[in-house]
Amino acid sequence: MHLPKINIPKKYVKIGAWALGIFFLLCIILGTVAYSKREALLKKMMASAISKADQDFGLQVKIAEAGFSGLSTVHMKNISVVPKDRDTLTTIDDITVGVKLWPLIFGNVKLSQVILNTGAVNVVFRDSLSNLDFILKRKKKDSGEPKSKIDLGDLAHNLLNQLLYKIPDDMEVKNLMLSVNDNDTARIQFFTPNATIDNGELKSTIIVNDNAATWHLNGTLKPGRKQLDIMLFADNKPVELPYLNHKLHAKFSFDTVRTQMKNADYSGDDFKIEGSWSVKNLLINHPKIAANDIVIPDAKIDADVLIGPNYVALDSSSTVFLKQASVHPYLKYTLSPHKIYEVKMLAPEQDAQQLLNSFPIGLFESLDGLKVSGKIRYDLSFYLNSAMPDSVKFYSGLTPTNFKILKWGKTNLQKINKEFVYTPYERGKPMRNIVIGPSNPNFTSLSEISSNFKNAILTSEDPSFFTHKGFVQESIRKSFAVNFKEKRFVRGGSTISMQLVKNVFLSRQKTLARKAEEILIVWLIENNHLMSKNRMLEVYFNIIEMGQNVYGIGEATRHYFGKVPAELNIGEGIFLANIVPRPKIALYKFRGDGGLKDYLYPYFRYIGNIMARRGLTPPDSSGYGFYNVHLREGLRQYLLPDSAAIDTNSFDSDDPLPAIETQDESKTLFDRLFGGIKKDTIAKITVTPDTVKTRKELRQERREQRRREKELQELLEKQKKEQQP
Repeated sequence: MHLPKINIPKKYVKIGAWALGIFFLLCIILGTVAYSKREALLKKMMASAISKADQDFGLQVKIAEAGFSGLSTVHMKNISVVPKDRDTLTTIDDITVGVKLWPLIFGNVKLSQVILNTGAVNVVFRDSLSNLDFILKRKKKDSGEPKSKIDLGDLAHNLLNQLLYKIPDDMEVKNLMLSVNDNDTARIQFFTPNATIDNGELKSTIIVNDNAATWHLNGTLKPGRKQLDIMLFADNKPVELPYLNHKLHAKFSFDTVRTQMKNADYSGDDFKIEGSWSVKNLLINHPKIAANDIVIPDAKIDADVLIGPNYVALDSSSTVFLKQASVHPYLKYTLSPHKIYEVKMLAPEQDAQQLLNSFPIGLFESLDGLKVSGKIRYDLSFYLNSAMPDSVKFYSGLTPTNFKILKWGKTNLQKINKEFVYTPYERGKPMRNIVIGPSNPNFTSLSEISSNFKNAILTSEDPSFFTHKGFVQESIRKSFAVNFKEKRFVRGGSTISMQLVKNVFLSRQKTLARKAEEILIVWLIENNHLMSKNRMLEVYFNIIEMGQNVYGIGEATRHYFGKVPAELNIGEGIFLANIVPRPKIALYKFRGDGGLKDYLYPYFRYIGNIMARRGLTPPDSSGYGFYNVHLREGLRQYLLPDSAAIDTNSFDSDDPLPAIETQDESKTLFDRLFGGIKKDTIAKITVTPDTVKTRKELRQERREQRRREKELQELLEKQKKEQQP
């Protein structure tokens, strides 16, 4: 098949040729004029930029020499940037910058070449000031018109483009020093003797703190394709960041870290960045994370980041790899109209031993060497709208399939099924060894403990203990809501199972690693039925702290009332339940005559009413034994006068009581309880005038009481429905 030949009249060909010729002639003329005027244009642009830097940012920029050294290459010497009233930020002896002409025609400045010889960037922090403050102090122009919302996707797209545009095709940097001085206490220097980009290949050498270490930042850069692959590593040693140790008291190091960006483009209305991040032998040590080094041998995340008009998200198509285990995370933060926090995590069903082996080294010390079989799946979901925190949604579920424990690791989780030795700790130091078993005269079997105490503890601490599997999702959900509204941690979701594991198997250190280990051990015990609920409760009652160096119900009943646990009345049971959260302040709840202070009466009514509705005690309009609680005579001499008050808010479960002088010559009992007192320690206690609560405070307390009562009632009704056939 032959296409028909098209004949174009010669006059049209001539017209086209003349038009093109004129266009190219105009371009040559304009280029010639622009070339002849370029030095003047450069000076004008530099003056404008220097003026703008001064007006908008308070920066004093000086350039000693500047001129063209080629068609589109500018050469400058002796540059300095000094923020107003701050230390010098930047000095450069000699720099040559080339730009690409074609993008420049469309208003985009893309670098083709950068040659820098000798420069310094000096970041200085002095108290609350730094020479980077100018970044936050740009003057804003107010036109009087309502500001339009910023599309985060467009913003991310523009920022990324600007960053990529500044990566040159060719680069040669020599003798560049970056130093950070933080209040003269933490200093770090990065000296780059040589760094190059040649046809997209990045190679660099960075000397840290005067030859303390030599780093390399190497890789491949393809900014036009929006791709990069960069790796950071050190010569013959891990990459360490001593600055973090000085500032955060944290140890942080790794062998290599690799960052890849594979693509960045719009996906519908969202701007999507595809990439990955991986690390080898990451080591972290911080007292809030763990008491020892945490090592992650091999970790990687394939991440898909979505940036929409008003949100940023890590898409669920992302995958985190830890050795042979994999997890799919989903994170989303929405800015408007209300801040919304969303978290989801899915660990698909996989081999349980492989998952256990993938945990970071040092994270779960008590489980080292544990051997298991079967498979495990994990699901987590969390949703919180800041405008409606009470409607927070939370779910966490670890689902086993044919899961079995084949061999115990460092700790035998069934050791409490028989007599064992318990060692309580105070501030990391052991107090004394306590035998939990019949050979200890203070040990009390569950059948010998008054139901008044058992029911009061279960009502106040864990109403669903006998039906849950270690965790109460509703309690955890509500703790998120309360803590978010208070902007601080005021409510936890611990069950008796969690408290038992924390005390028996773990140290008392308050770290994230210990909390994670506690959750895992509770799951192992409850879901594998390693011990009965009755045995767990019996051990808990015999190790629970109930005063300064007072542990277990046997010691507590003798200490406060001179009784055995079977003899406790309803009031004494409720009182002992009341002191469990803060046992060290128990004596401050008594008047000088041994009776309870009046402020405890609402608590007795509150717990007593719940117990009565559950059929655990007869209804009582007189305070459920409040007036029948009397401290034994031998302890009353240690009570403060009724006219004095002490701020007990400074004490928590791990703090010791202030020393109190006694008149007991032998001090045998008191020494056992308080660890020995010197005669001159009476001055250490701070007595303040008693205060009377305002009506507003009383109303707030009553509202909080009604709220908690309603929550407990709802939980109890839910449990009854679940128990119905």
